[in-house]
Amino acid sequence: MRIADGIEMLELDLGPMTVCPTVIYDKDEWVLVDTGMPGSASIIIELAKQAGIGERKLNTILLTHQDLDHIGGLPGFKADNPELVVYAHEDDRAVIDGRKPMLKASPERIAGLLGALPETARSQFEATFIHPTGANVNRSMADGENLPFAGGITVIHTPGHTPGHVSLYHRPSKTLIAGDAMVVEKGQLNGPREAVTPDMATALQSLKKLQDFEIETVICYHGGVFKGDVRNRIAALTEGL
Repeated sequence: MRIADGIEMLELDLGPMTVCPTVIYDKDEWVLVDTGMPGSASIIIELAKQAGIGERKLNTILLTHQDLDHIGGLPGFKADNPELVVYAHEDDRAVIDGRKPMLKASPERIAGLLGALPETARSQFEATFIHPTGANVNRSMADGENLPFAGGITVIHTPGHTPGHVSLYHRPSKTLIAGDAMVVEKGQLNGPREAVTPDMATALQSLKKLQDFEIETVICYHGGVFKGDVRNRIAALTEGL
């Protein structure tokens, strides 16, 4: 779905759920925000081609946080492009680099997932996250940092869902890429899902930071696009904090 010039939301069908990675692009390259589950790389590339973006060069991936459905597809992208630049917040970096266990994916869950993957995807995942030989993240993103992609992206550290969760504000289109800081459910913009948010109090406090931005559109990884009175909706979600 074309959000505005320079930003496209993809809809990735994972079977039990659909997630929404975002593509930020200019005339020469595209930047991917989040990578789906293990084995998702080829599907995302095909979706980008269908959107008329995939003929550009993919040089950069921005990871909003460490959860498996956001970083799982990374090994497939790295296998195709070893020079890929990967950004994440420092507070989730050790997990994404494979130096610490994932906060919400048990070894048993990961083992079950790997057992269902084709051999290539399984070996890529293991080499990236279980037995890494080097760092997966090349660059750290910091709160308030401005990234020079497609007219400018502002990094907003929104911890709670994970310690290093970030949201990304695309300044030219006034679009917030919320990651899992918020979700869209039945057309309504809601806060993060409590069942998968270890620190809900911090996650809701993080939403208050978004009031500093003029947001016209929100892209949630779960639920997709929300357009409306974002400022008042966030005020309602954080009322009393």
